Amino acid sequence: MRNNKRKRKTQNKRRQTARNEDFIMKPSVDWCFKELMRNPKTRKGFIAVLLQVKPEEIDETILLENELPKEAEEEKQGILDVHVCLADGMQIDIEMQVFYVEYWDERLIFYLSKMYAGQIKAGESYRILKKCIQVSVLNFERFPDDDFCYRTVHFWDEMAGKKYTDKLEIQILELPKLQKKASGPEDVMEWMRFFRGQNKEELKEVAKGNEYLEGAYEDLVKMSLDEKKRLQYEAREKAILDYRSNMEGARNRGFQRGMEQGFERGITQGEQSMLIQLYRKNRLTLEEAAEEAKMPVEEFQKLVESKEE
Repeated sequence: MRNNKRKRKTQNKRRQTARNEDFIMKPSVDWCFKELMRNPKTRKGFIAVLLQVKPEEIDETILLENELPKEAEEEKQGILDVHVCLADGMQIDIEMQVFYVEYWDERLIFYLSKMYAGQIKAGESYRILKKCIQVSVLNFERFPDDDFCYRTVHFWDEMAGKKYTDKLEIQILELPKLQKKASGPEDVMEWMRFFRGQNKEELKEVAKGNEYLEGAYEDLVKMSLDEKKRLQYEAREKAILDYRSNMEGARNRGFQRGMEQGFERGITQGEQSMLIQLYRKNRLTLEEAAEEAKMPVEEFQKLVESKEE
């Protein structure tokens, strides 16, 4: 009997060890993506591809504060994911967006505009303004009607038929389109395949032969073995799953209530209740919950307090 218990214990331990060895974080989880971008070499490799230059042409990539400055207390706060400044002053915000949020385009333009305007202070010349790029790596399809998995957006002069300015630029990478017959620059798609990787074998294979991706893969392996980082990763992954599940539930409940009260109103009430619940469980910060609710932070705080009374 004791021998059987000892044998089962040994077998369970081996299975757990095997699971731990096979586990690797997914770069498509925004927490993991931001951790990867802390490595200057990984940032340089990815940014070089986005700018279509050789990595050695990029001298330095400095991580900046991710909170953009506010000119007034009532102004909406902008919080960037990976805010980078290059040696020539160009600023780039890179974010991994795990699910679609309403008014996504407006939000994108808001962050780009805040980043651009935040370079200058009262009394300074507009001459100092440098190019700003907003890069959105999406784990959802934003443009389902075409096969372009990578696109750049600029201000366009319709009368002249040419670019109006290169000071503001948006780059959008749609990861799910890789499952289709997607088109895009191969070097960009190589990074996209890595960000989309689902397991150790796939990630290792994609990274092979690219020193920057190989470095990112090594970081993933180290991070996955770090108990503290793994707990942080799993907490964020669970929050994402909870959010998606609760959103689906809210939509279903909203549909039922919408039959009697109006479809739009039913969904809004369900989503607000779900966001309040995620905030109370520390699955979302106050700022994240308010942003998803499309409300100022102060207004969302009042809504939470009203629900407690």
